[in-house]
Amino acid sequence: MFPVARAAQSLVARGIQHTAVRHAHRKHEPTFHDKYGTMVLLGGATMFTAVWSYVFTTLKIEWGVSPVGRITPSEWRE
Repeated sequence: MFPVARAAQSLVARGIQHTAVRHAHRKHEPTFHDKYGTMVLLGGATMFTAVWSYVFTTLKIEWGVSPVGRITPSEWRE
């Protein structure tokens, strides 16, 4: 390996090691997602289910019902 490339590689490796050590010794404080992530997810899923349940029950959609035989043509007027 060329001396310049080897020196650059060691500098990069040393920088990564320093960053890893710095993060390892730092006290971990919970973020918003650590604290409330599950509750926000469950709240959103509950809201989604409630809204779509309301929509489907108030629209009175008849699923898969064919109009054949129930619709009769009206008389032709001239």
